[in-house]
Amino acid sequence: MKVALCGVAAALTVVLMLFEGLVSVASVAIPAVAGCLLIPIVAEAGLSHAFGAYGAAAVLVLLLAPDREAALIYVLFFGYYPALFAVISKIKSRILLWGAKLLIFNAAAIAEGLLTIYVLGIPFEEFPLLGGWGPVVLLALANLVFVLYDYVLAGLIGQYYRRFYGKLGRMFHR
Repeated sequence: MKVALCGVAAALTVVLMLFEGLVSVASVAIPAVAGCLLIPIVAEAGLSHAFGAYGAAAVLVLLLAPDREAALIYVLFFGYYPALFAVISKIKSRILLWGAKLLIFNAAAIAEGLLTIYVLGIPFEEFPLLGGWGPVVLLALANLVFVLYDYVLAGLIGQYYRRFYGKLGRMFHR
């Protein structure tokens, strides 16, 4: 049952990422939603299964997704963050917790930006916003969006446990 759940979640992730090619303005939103498919896997099957499902989905997304930038966004952050959320949420200190979350996000965002420029070949001049301050402003805005995403993800996880964990748990926790 756990492997089947992982396979279905990985397949749904790939399908969502394929839809991103149809709606190209959602190059951040669809990877974020696709990453949320790990929530039931973390809850029902555990972290090892969740990271395995992420690995399988990440490989398929890199091979099949039409939007390479969205694929990078999924692979470098949104794909694994819901599983990592369960790990880093155990940090007791709020300052250390948010420091870890922001460090992970900013490392992924900077890596995605650099890979977009140097691997995908999108020239730096394509980012004309605010001249030389454009990347800094975009990173600051991305951090605000990340804080909102983290808050929403915590709410989704809470709702999953309140509404579905007891019902689906009978199938997985025998």
